[in-house]
Amino acid sequence: MLRALDIRDMLIIDRLELSFQPGLNVLTGETGAGKSIMLDALGFVLGWRGRAELVRSGAEQGEVTAVFDLPQGHPARAVLEEAGIDADEGELILRRINTASGRKTAWVNDRRASGEVLRQLSDTLVELHGQQDDRGLLNPRGHRSLLDDYAAAESALAEVRGAWRARREARSALEAAQAQLEALKAEEEYLRHAVGELDTLNPQPGEEAELDISRRRMQGGERVRQDIARAHQIIGGEGAEGAVAEAMRWLDGATEGAEGSLDAPLEALARALDALGEAEGGVAAALEALDFDPNALEATEERLFAIRGLARKHEVQPDDLAGFAEDLRVRLAALDASEGDMAEREAAVARADAAYDQAAAALTALRQEAGTRLAQAMAQELAPLKMERAVFDVRVEPAEPGPEGRDAVTFEVATNPGAPSGPLNRIASGGELSRFLLALKVCLTGGRAGLTMIFDEIDRGVGGATADAVGRRLAALAGAAQVLVVTHSPQVAAQGAHHWRVEKAVSDGVTTSRVVPLNEGERVDEIARMLAGDAITDAARGAARALLGTD
Repeated sequence: MLRALDIRDMLIIDRLELSFQPGLNVLTGETGAGKSIMLDALGFVLGWRGRAELVRSGAEQGEVTAVFDLPQGHPARAVLEEAGIDADEGELILRRINTASGRKTAWVNDRRASGEVLRQLSDTLVELHGQQDDRGLLNPRGHRSLLDDYAAAESALAEVRGAWRARREARSALEAAQAQLEALKAEEEYLRHAVGELDTLNPQPGEEAELDISRRRMQGGERVRQDIARAHQIIGGEGAEGAVAEAMRWLDGATEGAEGSLDAPLEALARALDALGEAEGGVAAALEALDFDPNALEATEERLFAIRGLARKHEVQPDDLAGFAEDLRVRLAALDASEGDMAEREAAVARADAAYDQAAAALTALRQEAGTRLAQAMAQELAPLKMERAVFDVRVEPAEPGPEGRDAVTFEVATNPGAPSGPLNRIASGGELSRFLLALKVCLTGGRAGLTMIFDEIDRGVGGATADAVGRRLAALAGAAQVLVVTHSPQVAAQGAHHWRVEKAVSDGVTTSRVVPLNEGERVDEIARMLAGDAITDAARGAARALLGTD
């Protein structure tokens, strides 16, 4: 409940302090006296969008403070807790300053707060409504939420939201699996060829280094054998041994004429021939011992080069080929598994769709039932407002599925039986619209805990018995919640439990606005003025007393 409102230097208000009471609070006054300014100021402190220039001319800043009762369990407490603001004192103090330069600063219970926090709090504290207000009742986009509140659909909505999340997750998992499967299928041919190639070669970690060492050793052994073979050729056969033997034959033929001078050389050559024979035998034995197989070198080189070529092809190190092959096998296995997993993913989507459909259908049924109840309640509310022939209808129609269900909800009216129905703001006239909105307000928001409802000239366009009926419905609504009404209707004003008059005064060329609480006699004069104009007659006072029930 709004307990107090303090306004300083806002537009034509220099200083205004108001204390409000439970029940129906009525504000009246001449046009231009400042009634709407008060609502602008209240909207400003609540974080609503207001006028661009709110600061009173000549002032450095404007300031508005609003005090609300905050009993335990009030929904504003959850907003305060989320914002980290203390709420233990049982009251909520909102203060907001607007400097002449346009800078705005807000406090909640003496803690700095953002405009967003103010707006979140305002949703739990105040509902402002007028003929042209499109924030809720006149805006079809908000009708579903209003119907859900009326239907107490929190549990059903939670079921639908949970089912929608599960449905979305199942579909996302299916899409991810499909994308993965498509990617794997795109490389399936490569995977199978690469795995086959690697399986055929079957490279092992460390094998490339071992083959390289073996190749080098075999290449070195071949060169040694070639050298020994050359030496063997030089020593024996047509080599040194043959040359020595031939020399000895030539010397033997010359010994008779040499008179013994060749004996020593022949002996030396004989020893040399024996040594060469021994050397030739040893070299031959060594050559035979070197068992070099050219085919083995060729086979070694072939495997070594195959391993290195495959490593280059796949851009990995030779020692990593075995691990790479295993990775490819895993990807192939994933491909096979993905193909088998798709059926389960599709089944999961089907289950999630069915769960969502079931939850959404239950919510639709709840909305349809609540729509019927709301239409019946509206018929009961419209009758006292002299609109017993009007028809109010709640249309619940199929819409695209979403987290809030799969229904589109619109409130439609027909002002007379048989007349075409349509949206409120297109079908109803000004006076009819006021009464429709009031009836909706009574049905949808009556008794909401801790809520202050503000009606800004919602009685415009009605008078006489209809205005009296509007006033009585407002008074009935105020029995369950605090109601503030800005009105030009004497019939509505007469229903107020508390009455203020907004006045405009000019002093030293400066226009200011003030609000005066009215006692019983002053109420009579104010309602008489509203009935007859500035020239208040005894007849007007008598009519005012009749409206007030004090005659």
